[in-house]
Amino acid sequence: EMQLVESGGDVVQPGGSLRLSCVASGFTFSLYDMNWVRQAPGKEPEWVSHINSGGDTAWYVDSVKGRFTISRDNTKNTVSLEMNNLKPEDTALYHCARDPINPNSWGQGTQVTVSS
Repeated sequence: EMQLVESGGDVVQPGGSLRLSCVASGFTFSLYDMNWVRQAPGKEPEWVSHINSGGDTAWYVDSVKGRFTISRDNTKNTVSLEMNNLKPEDTALYHCARDPINPNSWGQGTQVTVSS
């Protein structure tokens, strides 16, 4: 059974940094592109970032470009999201996702709150 478990969320001040991690199991991780998706209260889910299976190509939503960096370690079945210069509008539940449009392929999420 596929499982994704996120960690690393916290409450931080604007301008702060966090590193989110996701551990995958139940499927051949190295064969799949991976994503991060976030959902703020009362809003639709928003795709944040994508990394290809080999880890050498990444894409970002415009609002996080230059601030967030996605990476993966296929030897450890992990995908990470380094987030810098966090803004209040980054506050959301962040999900690791194998398919960004299928919530059944997402983890439970880790909460990021950016507030002074």
